[in-house]
Amino acid sequence: MRIRPLPLAAASGAALLAAGLLPAGASGTPRPTPAQARGQVQAQAQTQAQTQAHEGTVGATELLAEVTSCDPISHGRYRTDAGARATVPVCGKKGAVFWKADMDIDCDGQRTVRCNEDTDPWFQGDTAFRQSDGEPLKSDTLPYIVVPSPSRKWNYRAAGIKGGGVAAVIHRDQVQYAVVGDTGPRKIIGEASYATARALGIDPDPAHGGTRSGVTYILFTNSRASPIESHSAAVALGERLAEQFLQDN
Repeated sequence: MRIRPLPLAAASGAALLAAGLLPAGASGTPRPTPAQARGQVQAQAQTQAQTQAHEGTVGATELLAEVTSCDPISHGRYRTDAGARATVPVCGKKGAVFWKADMDIDCDGQRTVRCNEDTDPWFQGDTAFRQSDGEPLKSDTLPYIVVPSPSRKWNYRAAGIKGGGVAAVIHRDQVQYAVVGDTGPRKIIGEASYATARALGIDPDPAHGGTRSGVTYILFTNSRASPIESHSAAVALGERLAEQFLQDN
């Protein structure tokens, strides 16, 4: 699990509260107690195997066959967690960039029963990219991935990646289409939303879930699902881009 600086997260949350951006409860409903929230997250984790789904007709084996070698486009490598060795490069292919890393769970965005201050010690009530109505994304229902914030190492914008861009996330034999929904630390890579993890059969618990390795992120350049919050739009576009990716590489 990625260790985010607690003072920074707390300060960010306090600032959002002061600005009136974090309501007392989602959609006017009271916030669950910590015990209730933990129990609901555990129940979700227990049933996640039933929610796994293969999206589209392009298989994991086909996509993985095209990313066996890496032509690095990042100026150096990323860590998968704070304090870990930097071992992950961002790689380039025609029509896409990709990396192979772990998956930490991003539960930021709109406060929900599954994602809030009680379920996630690092919860922040906003995402770098927002819904078409201006509200933060919902990490427990929208599959999205997190890209490192721009730095000298790599700038996602310069590589043709934008908010709402479509990605194919692969774990074992599962393919899940997602959008670029948030940004993370400049030196760390490998993070996706609660909904992405759950769909791939990965424990989505933001405090203790995720997986230490075995996840491939393929981001299609110059793409954008519209609206960003429509998963069906991401799947439709992602399927076409995945097929094109296989043809071009």
